[in-house]
Amino acid sequence: MKELYDVQQLLKKFGIFVYVGKRLWDIELMALEIDHLHEADVIDNHTFIAAKLVLSREHKFEETKEKNRN
Repeated sequence: MKELYDVQQLLKKFGIFVYVGKRLWDIELMALEIDHLHEADVIDNHTFIAAKLVLSREHKFEETKEKNRN
C-alpha cells in the first residue's frame, strides 16, 4: 500500500466510500474507518499499519500545503 488511492480501494472492499469535500477531512475520516476495521479484526496488523502510514503521510502533506496557502 503506497498511495491514498490504495487505502480508498481497501475501504471500498468493505463498502466504505469516503467523500466529505475537503481532502484533509477525507483523510481523517478514512483513518477513523481504518481504526474501526482493525478493532473489529476485519483487517490484519500489516494492512492496518500500512494504511495508517499512508494516511499519516498524506495528512501531513495536506496540512503543509494548507499552511503555505495562508
